[in-house]
Amino acid sequence: MKQPQILTRTQLAAGRHLSLHTVEFMDDRGRIRKWEAAGRVGGLGAVMIIAVLQPDDRIVLIRQFRPPAGKYLIEFPAGLIDPGETPEKTAVRELFEETGYRGDIIRVLPPTYNSPGMSGETITPVVMHIQAELYRENPPTPHPEDSESIECFTVPRTALISFLKEAQNRGDGLDAKVVAYAIAHVL
Repeated sequence: MKQPQILTRTQLAAGRHLSLHTVEFMDDRGRIRKWEAAGRVGGLGAVMIIAVLQPDDRIVLIRQFRPPAGKYLIEFPAGLIDPGETPEKTAVRELFEETGYRGDIIRVLPPTYNSPGMSGETITPVVMHIQAELYRENPPTPHPEDSESIECFTVPRTALISFLKEAQNRGDGLDAKVVAYAIAHVL
């Protein structure tokens, strides 16, 4: 078998943030094929922050409206990597913007693909610990961008599955990364 190879990428359309391309490639059998793919304009990837309040063992989650899904979603804090930023710098910035928390980076995992059948965008998972005692008397204040409307929650890791079920019963959607994390911590 041959190694698949990208031959061409042809832009079909582009907006302010997203673009649509046709990707022509040679598959592992030597056949020329086409695929449609979405991408970010100037895409540098994104970060996803798994923030844990210590020693409380509470996970920081957000709820925000996602127009493509047409509903509010429960997600980890996350954001796009700006030009000149590292994933670490983006994680610190986005955690503060979306939740008001500041924490310490514990681990940065390799970039992963969120929806590879549709997009080549990568997301870098960043694990952070937050000292809970710093926020007991003064809860943090989020600093969202003008276009964002975000609610922040902290959920005991042991209650994450039930929290997600309740959110879904209220009509919220669930980000697959949060569900995968919850499943991994139950098994």
